[in-house]
Amino acid sequence: MDTFSSVNSNNSSQYNEGMKILVTGGHPAPALAVIDYALSREEFINLNFIFVGRKFNNLREKTFSFEYKEISDRKIPFYNLNAGRVTRLFSVNSFRNVLHIPFGFFNAWRILLKTKPDRVLTFGGYLALPIAYVAKVMGIPVFIHEQTIAPGIATQKISKLAKKVFLSFPDSQKNLPIEKCIVTGNLVREAVFEKKELPFLILKDTPVLYITGGSLGSHSLNQHIQSILPQLIKFFFVIHQAGNISEFQDYEKLKDVRASLPQDQKNRYIILDHIPAKYIGSIFAATDILVSRSGANTVTELVALKKPAVLVPLPWSARNEQGLQAQMLQKAGVAKVFEQNKKSSELLQTIMEVYEKRSEMKTHFKQLEILYNPNAPRVVLEEVLKG
Repeated sequence: MDTFSSVNSNNSSQYNEGMKILVTGGHPAPALAVIDYALSREEFINLNFIFVGRKFNNLREKTFSFEYKEISDRKIPFYNLNAGRVTRLFSVNSFRNVLHIPFGFFNAWRILLKTKPDRVLTFGGYLALPIAYVAKVMGIPVFIHEQTIAPGIATQKISKLAKKVFLSFPDSQKNLPIEKCIVTGNLVREAVFEKKELPFLILKDTPVLYITGGSLGSHSLNQHIQSILPQLIKFFFVIHQAGNISEFQDYEKLKDVRASLPQDQKNRYIILDHIPAKYIGSIFAATDILVSRSGANTVTELVALKKPAVLVPLPWSARNEQGLQAQMLQKAGVAKVFEQNKKSSELLQTIMEVYEKRSEMKTHFKQLEILYNPNAPRVVLEEVLKG
């Protein structure tokens, strides 16, 4: 297994003249990190990207997904793939998901025949599985990047087909073919370091609390925040990314809550359904502490930016990956874990504890530097281009 390996970047251009790379998978943030890195470097200027993903958040509604919005903004061709998966909980929806599995493979075949990519770069998840299998049959080299500390079944299956397996965590190689593994660290979007003028004003001399449940939002976290919002806005300027799942109407409800506040309190609470990538760097820069889920991409961005946080793991994340990642940061002393089944008042207390200890927490990030490699997108691109 290699660690942070790289080929000679001066030779990159010999591989990429007109090369077409199909990017797919369940984790759009690292995919965007690779794409944006390539688009901003002269040696990769001749690469052509296409993206296969979910146009909508799920099969039951027509709300545009985060990945569709971001890829469309970059003028990159986007192909919608409806693919099924097997879930651990049985329901009508899970049954429908299973029925979609053969359609996923048929649609993957159709997309690959139409687009004819030279390489396939996947980012795990059930969506990548049919693309990877069909690409292998068609003789197209497949590569995979695994973000989480506990690779799932889809990644384990794709790794057997892939030429290289890129890992965020050294411990992730368990159950993967070690001879194919390269530990790159996770892929952090360059946008998180960029500062652009925000479409709203942040109050000066007021600590900033940024709350996010991920690109889809978190219904449970949104409910907690709504319960303690009056206490939060007394002390913080709150930026809350609530997601846009229409099933729960959280964003609309929280907009109504904000509208009912007195003007001075209203000015201390910003509610957003989706944060465009171009603004995320400015929000992070202004943020004193975060409350968020503990997905691999969030964890890596926190490490890269040295931002103390309250982490609320998704309880049903596969193999408890979010719980493991949250505990890792808590053990390092840079975050505190809040289990979502606890009382909202306990979340408020935890937020205040992290804010009070934020300066001390920042000193502990050094021990986590192995998780963030700014050169990771280049390593991935160059290995993919070698084929």
